[in-house]
Amino acid sequence: MFPEGRQILIVDEPGEARHVQSILKTIGQEVSITSSAAAALDLAAREDFDMALVGLGLAGDGPGGLLSRLRSTARIPSILILARHERARDAIRALARGADDYLLKPLDRHEVRSRIGRILRWQDLDDRVLRMQKEMSRKYLLGNLVCRSPGMRKVRAQIMQVASARSTILIRGPSGVGKELVAKAIHYNSARRDAPFIAINCSAIPVTLIESELFGHERGSFTGAYERQKGKFELADGGTIFLDEIGEMNLETQAKLLRVLEEREFMRVGGGREVRVDVRVLAATNSDLESMIARRRFREDLYFRLKVVPIHLPPLRDRFEDLPVLVAHFMAEFSGAFHKGFVGVSKGAMDAIRAYEWPGNIRELRNCMERAVLLHEGEELTAEMMQIAGGSMPLDEGVAEFLDVIRSVSESGFPEQGLPFERLVNSVERFLITKASEKAGWNQTQAARYLHLNRDKLRTRMKNYDLGRHP
Repeated sequence: MFPEGRQILIVDEPGEARHVQSILKTIGQEVSITSSAAAALDLAAREDFDMALVGLGLAGDGPGGLLSRLRSTARIPSILILARHERARDAIRALARGADDYLLKPLDRHEVRSRIGRILRWQDLDDRVLRMQKEMSRKYLLGNLVCRSPGMRKVRAQIMQVASARSTILIRGPSGVGKELVAKAIHYNSARRDAPFIAINCSAIPVTLIESELFGHERGSFTGAYERQKGKFELADGGTIFLDEIGEMNLETQAKLLRVLEEREFMRVGGGREVRVDVRVLAATNSDLESMIARRRFREDLYFRLKVVPIHLPPLRDRFEDLPVLVAHFMAEFSGAFHKGFVGVSKGAMDAIRAYEWPGNIRELRNCMERAVLLHEGEELTAEMMQIAGGSMPLDEGVAEFLDVIRSVSESGFPEQGLPFERLVNSVERFLITKASEKAGWNQTQAARYLHLNRDKLRTRMKNYDLGRHP
């Protein structure tokens, strides 16, 4: 499938230019042709081209040549040289002067379509990545960090202070308080914002794979290593790497991480040469690292190297002032995502939200809001919709985990370590059957009708999950 409607400039002998034009028009491209270097520069000054194909005889040498001038002034994303077979070496030399690729004459129609189509697809990918980077930069602007409490205002001030530096930062706080959100805010408010941000959950990677995951490996370095693979540090070069749950990293990998922090270089598994990288390291944990050091489960030298700048995130129960703005933020987010009409939260619901301690912190609140908006209709969220009563909330952890996974896969793609598919799906099925049965007063016929299920199928599922009455 070829991206269509791209503007392509061809600069070559008239007959050759018309031949290429005819090929490119068959894949839906808009083509301008000329056999004059001066006319080509004039066209490039007046129009935006996605690609230029330049005959070798017209490309010229040095800064004054057409190739160099198109590259420096016209900002054309891709420039290809057209050359005869006997001048292939000259075409290759043109790559050093700014050309991206070359095609040899006589041109093969299928090769032209294939090579140019591939370049245009890569351009599409680059454009999508650039748009995504801009969107992420807007999303994680400091003004978007929802907070009113003194503790979180202090965190926001710290982010402003440290974002522009390259210092290593250790983000601490209980599970669910938003440590990765803070890491992303630091990255996207720094000069590295256009470079990669790569997050790794150290607890989710098996001990036997973590070194390869972080530092990469060479072909044949272990069973199954069929080719060289870059690790996350190499992929994050120029950007930021976020090591979540750093307390779960084994001591051997800790020692290698310490060297990366100190020397900015490492060796791939099975490699024989050092790989240098420019990566900013942000780490996070909810563990008591000081206690782990005393029990020799965490290296003291790595601990001090990580906490050049420590940032502590308070639990949600200590951020009373943030609750209303967080609730409003999540309600607006999920109402838009699910095309619902919720515009407010009842006083009873807000009172219950304030009374609840939120042991799962912001993650738990987010899951609660997502579930309430998804499963109900109306303009105002009530305590009943949010399953809050008297300051307690009977959360279904399986459903909360399922929603977390769906959101994570949507935002970051499918995780390399895989997912517990059966358990996640069973959690949601059990939850929906329970809710339908409660609504039907455990009348199986009515519950089956709510779920659009055959009654026998519902009874079988209820028996499998040991739910209610299943004779």
